[in-house]
Amino acid sequence: MASFVLVVAISGLIATVVGVRLIGSGIVKQAQEKVRMDLNSAREIYNHKLIDIKNVMTLTAIRSLIKDALSQRNLELLEIKLREVREKAHLDILTITDGEGQVVFRSRNPEIHGDSQVNDELVSRALSERKVFASTQIIPQSELMKEGDELVRQAGIKLVPTPKARPRPEEEETSGMILKATAPILDDNGSVIGVLYGGNLINRNFELVDEMKDTVYQNAIYKGKSEGTATIFQGNLRISTNVMDRNSARAIGTQVSEEVHERVLDKGEPWIDRAFVVNDWYITAYEPIRDINRKVIGILYVGMLEQRFVDIKRNTILVFLCITMAGAIISLVVAYFLAADLVKPIRRLVTASHELSKGNFSYRVEPMSTSEIGELERTFNFMASSLKERDDDLKEQTQRQLIQSEKLASVGRLAAGVAHQINNPLTGVLTYSSLLLKKKPEDDPDREDLQVIVDETMRCREIVKGLLEFSRQAEPQKEAVDINDIISHSLSLTKNQALINDVKFTTELSDQLPKIVVDGTQVQEVFLNIILNAIDAMPEGGTLRAISNLADNGQFVEIRFADTGCGITPENLDKVFDPFFTTKDASKGTGLGLAVAYGVIEKHRGKIRVESKVGKGTTCIIELPVNASE
Repeated sequence: MASFVLVVAISGLIATVVGVRLIGSGIVKQAQEKVRMDLNSAREIYNHKLIDIKNVMTLTAIRSLIKDALSQRNLELLEIKLREVREKAHLDILTITDGEGQVVFRSRNPEIHGDSQVNDELVSRALSERKVFASTQIIPQSELMKEGDELVRQAGIKLVPTPKARPRPEEEETSGMILKATAPILDDNGSVIGVLYGGNLINRNFELVDEMKDTVYQNAIYKGKSEGTATIFQGNLRISTNVMDRNSARAIGTQVSEEVHERVLDKGEPWIDRAFVVNDWYITAYEPIRDINRKVIGILYVGMLEQRFVDIKRNTILVFLCITMAGAIISLVVAYFLAADLVKPIRRLVTASHELSKGNFSYRVEPMSTSEIGELERTFNFMASSLKERDDDLKEQTQRQLIQSEKLASVGRLAAGVAHQINNPLTGVLTYSSLLLKKKPEDDPDREDLQVIVDETMRCREIVKGLLEFSRQAEPQKEAVDINDIISHSLSLTKNQALINDVKFTTELSDQLPKIVVDGTQVQEVFLNIILNAIDAMPEGGTLRAISNLADNGQFVEIRFADTGCGITPENLDKVFDPFFTTKDASKGTGLGLAVAYGVIEKHRGKIRVESKVGKGTTCIIELPVNASE
């Protein structure tokens, strides 16, 4: 019952966590998408304001009265017309210069004139390109003073320490950010006779940000706070905002957080994510404000209070948890009724399992039902029968392996004893038969019989030599060697026999192989045995390829000897390493060569295997470890 309820509880918990995450991420994604659209709307309002100023400059610059008054230096007329335009368009600045960029008249501060504006990028472009330009611009305090003390006071903002913001050394910002447009004034001949420029100072001008807030968020309130806010930054400083501080005042002078500063101001990229704004978390969207030269000089921001979305997520979690708890309680009731039907047969299966674990493979259970439990009981009986059958087979197989191992050990001991006992008599027979053969003349009829004795004695000696190698238990004498040298030397030793059999050698030896620690003599003996077997497998001639490279991620050096001979049948392929097994004529082999090779490679902690296809050839593959355990 506990397990059943636990499964339900875990699945319910997983569903709750996954559901909450999906809903939470969906809510956040939706909120981010909304602030992205809100930012687009705010940008349109911002740009529309700039376009309005640009249109005012364009229409004013083409008026004949303005052109005539500028040409005639009629300051009285200029004062009347420009002041009328500035007040009607609600501009903070409206000034006219001559064709050299010298100020002729400032509608806000007529007393200051004659200074040059050629260093102003917008004025300079209007003079040189004879086009209307509009952009956001940073105006230093010295230029603001020319327009009057009121704008200097409006632009000056004391910095307020802000949590999570990048520290600034100064205590006050004295320059101002302005939406500004310039239009060239052309005479009848198309020559530039002056420039008209004007704009609005953004510092402490809340009309623009409040319009953004009203348009985008419609003054929505959540728990006593404005649900949406908008801000214009000069650099990282809030100069126009409807974000409120703890005293319910506009947070003028506070700064943007460090992470937003780095992304938007340093890298010039938008930021759409949650961010800490003055004293609360918001789902925010920031984008850089650039001047006419595309330099980042400020930030446009809109954001929605995150608390609303946090509350939605919390309520969702509570709903999911209540559903999970209700499901667990219902499951507990259902489990109680199911347990009685399940426990009894399960206990019988537990008892049977204990019997099986003790080795009683004859124990069986009687199926009591046709349900899944009954199927389990029948499966248990089948398993017990299979285990008993496998146990009997394993005992029989183990017994056969023990007998075979004992036989091999006995053959090894017998081979060593027999080899030592008959080696000396064989030497004597070979010596005397050879001497007799030399003494017989060429036409002696007994000479042919003596030659048979010599040949057969030589073959017996080779068999005895193979027996000695098979029974020998000497450990390899290892040293660092170049395996390619051993391969090349082995091929050179057998090249004459290869020529006789019309066999060609080709090599593909890697020059990236490290030296490995092996018994060079024993390994060469293995290679010679494989090469000679390959030559014998190609009586009509063929090609033997010797290949070396790294294998198993550089852990082993792999050597391949691939011939184009007759191949080995599948039924013989598993026997090639058995002692005394050979497919050659009795006069050509004893069947001990590959058995000895297998033992040598095994003592070197390597691997040897054979791949073959009848009629296509045989490949012998040897792997020797790069790092010797010694």
